Amino acid sequence: MKTLPDPLASPPLGLRPMRVHEAGGRGRRSFALFQAARHPGPLVWISPSHLPEQPLPAGLPMGVAERLHLLRPMGETDLLWCVEEALRSPAVALVIAEPQQPLSLTAGRRLQLAAEAGRTTGLLLIPEGGGSAASETRWHCEPAPGREDSTLHHWQINKNKRGTNGDWMLHWDGTTAAFHLVSEAGERQQPAKPAR
Repeated sequence: MKTLPDPLASPPLGLRPMRVHEAGGRGRRSFALFQAARHPGPLVWISPSHLPEQPLPAGLPMGVAERLHLLRPMGETDLLWCVEEALRSPAVALVIAEPQQPLSLTAGRRLQLAAEAGRTTGLLLIPEGGGSAASETRWHCEPAPGREDSTLHHWQINKNKRGTNGDWMLHWDGTTAAFHLVSEAGERQQPAKPAR
């Protein structure tokens, strides 16, 4: 039986275990790779066979390629079946999937039950407007590169069944699980000026 991290002790960008989460936006695959780097154990990435994009081992964060299993089902029905079966497996740490159509409440609930049964975490990379009411959290992820820094990301949690929403800017170079949160303007921790 795998040991689960304490969800209350997880960092602000962590995913609650035994639940299915969603990420949308142009940076959703970066968010998925970030989560893959932070989840120890076997990883399953499920995307439709017709999608030309797929994770390439040489470009993945350190330690992810060795643990990653790619599944390329032919249609949406097969994709959802693969997701459900992977979530039910207690050996899998994280299931990432790219459904192409919005999930019904029934399909979303089935995936949540599968995640609970397998004690596994799921992350669905959804197209715009493709979320399910059954998801635990929904993230909107965008790259935010500047002239001097291409590693900035803007990740927002827009739906959270068990907490508050949030908004983070972070530096993540995509090579390891390490990241740096960027302080909001005016909230940097600077020493106080001496009194005169």
